[in-house]
Amino acid sequence: MNYTIAIAEDNKAYLNSFLHKIAECKHLQLLFTAVNGRICLEQLKGLPYDKMPQVIFMDLEMPEMDGVETISIAKSLYPEIHFIVLTVLDDDEKVFEAIKAGASGYLLKHEPAAVLSEAIADVMENQGAPMSPGIARKALGMLSRSVVGSNEKPSNASNLPKAITEREEEILKHMVAGWDAKRIASVLDISVYTVRNHVANIYQKLQVQSKAQVIQMAHRNKWF
Repeated sequence: MNYTIAIAEDNKAYLNSFLHKIAECKHLQLLFTAVNGRICLEQLKGLPYDKMPQVIFMDLEMPEMDGVETISIAKSLYPEIHFIVLTVLDDDEKVFEAIKAGASGYLLKHEPAAVLSEAIADVMENQGAPMSPGIARKALGMLSRSVVGSNEKPSNASNLPKAITEREEEILKHMVAGWDAKRIASVLDISVYTVRNHVANIYQKLQVQSKAQVIQMAHRNKWF
């Protein structure tokens, strides 16, 4: 499957590294690059509606307009575009803000071309929310610290909705830990296809649309 993409990144070294990785993926067409959010929005404004990128990779720390503000504005104007944040572990506050702004995925900048390609396929074909494991742990940590003075009971998986099966509970726990479908499939000795089917069922039963929402719900309800 071929996809159109774009990237907003102000660091030349990271941008060049990204472009080199994308060049390895013949099924990806790069429509534009931008050095900040303002230019990214201008680029989008100048494109015909049917020529918009399907996925935009977004840096968080940029001059003039950062990634969080850009995602928030762009999602209100172009809700069909998916945004995958490219980040480093030391800007976890921004990652949490990007979750709320509507980002579809969160990857570390050093991820290889294969991971970038899989992330695009995940958001486009499976309505997934790809996350580097370290980012998922950071996001969950941020959610934990955001609850001040909580008197809730300790973690208790028994609070899970009754519709969630034992297998789905296993998968859900690994999802919250930041594992991707391949790793879950390997550990549980099932196919990636089966994992994705379970994930789709989990989303439906929890009435969520992304992995970020699963993490938020798991923390809020003290499931794990």
